[in-house]
Amino acid sequence: MKLNYKRTLLVGFAFFLISAFWQAYEAIVPLMLTNKFGLNQGASGIIMSLDNIFALFLLPIFGALSDKKDTRFGKRTPFIVMGAISAVICFIGLTVVDNAQLKKIGTSRDYLWESQMSKTVEYKENDITDKTSPKGIVLKDYAARLYFNKDYSDLSADEQAQLKAWFVDEDKLNYDTVYTYNRLTETYKLYQKTEKGDIVDMDGNIKTDKARTYNAYVSIVSSAKSLYSNSITQQNIFVLVLFIVLLLAVLISMATFRSPAVALMPDVTVKPLRSKANAIINLMGTAGGILVLLLGMIFGTGKVVNQQMSYTYYVIAVCGIMITALVIFMMTVKEKRWNKEMLEQQAILDEQEEQQEAAPAEVVAPTTEKLPKDKLRSLLFILASVALWFIGYNAVTSKYSVYAVNVLDKDYNTTLLIAQAAAVVAYIPVGIVASKLGRKKTILAGIIMLTTAFTGAIFIDSSSPSWLISVLFALAGVAWATINVNSFPMVVELAKGSNTGKYTGYYYTASMSAQIVTPILSGYLMTGLGTMKILFPYAAIFVALSFVTMLFVKHGDSRPEQVKDKMELLAGADD
Repeated sequence: MKLNYKRTLLVGFAFFLISAFWQAYEAIVPLMLTNKFGLNQGASGIIMSLDNIFALFLLPIFGALSDKKDTRFGKRTPFIVMGAISAVICFIGLTVVDNAQLKKIGTSRDYLWESQMSKTVEYKENDITDKTSPKGIVLKDYAARLYFNKDYSDLSADEQAQLKAWFVDEDKLNYDTVYTYNRLTETYKLYQKTEKGDIVDMDGNIKTDKARTYNAYVSIVSSAKSLYSNSITQQNIFVLVLFIVLLLAVLISMATFRSPAVALMPDVTVKPLRSKANAIINLMGTAGGILVLLLGMIFGTGKVVNQQMSYTYYVIAVCGIMITALVIFMMTVKEKRWNKEMLEQQAILDEQEEQQEAAPAEVVAPTTEKLPKDKLRSLLFILASVALWFIGYNAVTSKYSVYAVNVLDKDYNTTLLIAQAAAVVAYIPVGIVASKLGRKKTILAGIIMLTTAFTGAIFIDSSSPSWLISVLFALAGVAWATINVNSFPMVVELAKGSNTGKYTGYYYTASMSAQIVTPILSGYLMTGLGTMKILFPYAAIFVALSFVTMLFVKHGDSRPEQVKDKMELLAGADD
């Protein structure tokens, strides 16, 4: 019996459009919340966790509803069609509200930074710069030009006070902070004036060439824009409320058809071929995510200077991909007929299996539903490991677009694309390694690689070479594939044939719960500590902790049989 690859590919278009949506959503919504509405990372984290909160109770509900529904188009197709169309409409509507907030903020002077800093502005108050030194700009001078288009000396007392409230962070910068620009290295260095009038670097040393290199756009513009946006939001909270209402509508729309879309593959595929079919489904999902990342590069969603761009055309392009995938799905997938054919084939296989079981065989004692204590202990440690590495990994995926722009001064699309491509390339080798070494050892190796990647990322900043960032994200992609491919089978390995669904539920409860907690926890840590640079230490610590819990796992590690078709090595949980 062979898998019908064409049918599976066509069914996979449902998962393709789901993955396309989530790739865009997780990239731009955090940017909208922080850059347009001025929310801090904690508040943004709460909103970003809503999708997982909804998933925890809505996915089972709509999965069960689709089980009971029976139309001439099948059980799952109506949910997929209506849910996808609703999600597209609401997603585009979300950008309309975002544009309304953008209009209130005003962007006419947003690009002054580029023109001012490319020319550099002479420091007016003393001779901090000489003929051989890079020229620079003072924080208060630039602030005045950015928002009032005046020299600082021409501002009224009220305007000066307003600027100071937006721009000054007493813990990090003072109002006389100077940014000097080195044309050769294209980096900025930070100095500030003391009460005695000395010009010192951020470590208190008298002006030398050892001043701290800094992402000047972020420290001058981004944080100020966020505070300014927050003040606009507070003046008219209705726009934020409308944004959240539409956001909830988007999430509910997606929740209505995710479970039906995942359930469709088993509905049209006999049991022995489902692992191989799931591999195709996962590849289709990855393809959707990669295509959206390429779109992000085209539209410049990850560029530092585009933090307050309108995302409408980008989202329309993403939704165009989703609708195209949906149309292909609707025109080609014959759920009702394919399900009938699957049931007929499965009945034949079941009859053959019953005949084999009727032959004399060794009597096996009946098993009880309750797991023995040693296996239960292993299950709990596996689930603890799942929760820990998801806490670390999802913190990065939910915050990385903001982190890349504000800390790394890099396009997040490029690095995420590298990570996904590396994961795809790694799937088959990882499966081969697991078949020889066992799942536990392979997962432990993956945890070491992911911890190494996140630890290395701690030391990356805007002046780091692009190739180094690419290497770290490629390593993270390979590591995540190594962990993800093997963890789900370890959980269901402990299940008996009749309760595989229950153990699948355990797995998703652990992973979803982690993804609810971590955007909030990591966000409030960033806000409380006043820096986004806590992100990768946070992620590395939690991933490293999962190594400890995995050491206590003693079951679920039976080596898989050598598969005949390498496509089966791509099968895993659809996280």
